[in-house]
Amino acid sequence: MKKQLIATLVAGILLFLWQFLSWAQLNVHGNEMQYTGQQDTILQMLGQQNLKGGTYMLPMPAPNSTPEQQQAFMDSSAGKPWATVSYHASMNASMGMGMFRGFIVDLLAAFLLIWMLLKMTNLDFKTALLSSWAVGAIGYLTIPYLNSIWYETNSMGYLIDVVVGWGLVGAWLGWFLTRK
Repeated sequence: MKKQLIATLVAGILLFLWQFLSWAQLNVHGNEMQYTGQQDTILQMLGQQNLKGGTYMLPMPAPNSTPEQQQAFMDSSAGKPWATVSYHASMNASMGMGMFRGFIVDLLAAFLLIWMLLKMTNLDFKTALLSSWAVGAIGYLTIPYLNSIWYETNSMGYLIDVVVGWGLVGAWLGWFLTRK
């Protein structure tokens, strides 16, 4: 159990540190959120609409539309501009709780991976590394990549996170868990 806890703690820290570097220092995800000089005007206009906090797809048929109305709406929207907007009435600039929750998630992900790896009878460095990449790839393919298909966004930063972040975790676990 001690070995599993040490492996989890170090793997969680490695994943967390890579994510910090990826987002805050290396700007790997810089192309996912772009600047517009019209931001003040857009935010003022959105605020005047008394929007509730949430994510909006624009345009979108009314929720009570019939299937025929939905199809007609989709046909009339084809080729026209569209947007997704995540609106919040108040910005929370405190990062403490978000970073804490992110670290807990990284620890949990590392713990689950280690639990699976320790179920393998002939675990070696290569298997730990490839299994770590596989776990990262599953997360990438089923969430950021699928979203990039439907919302036409760039997911390259997330792919880099899989290769580097989960590669670091896999290398650590491949070395630590296979030591006698």
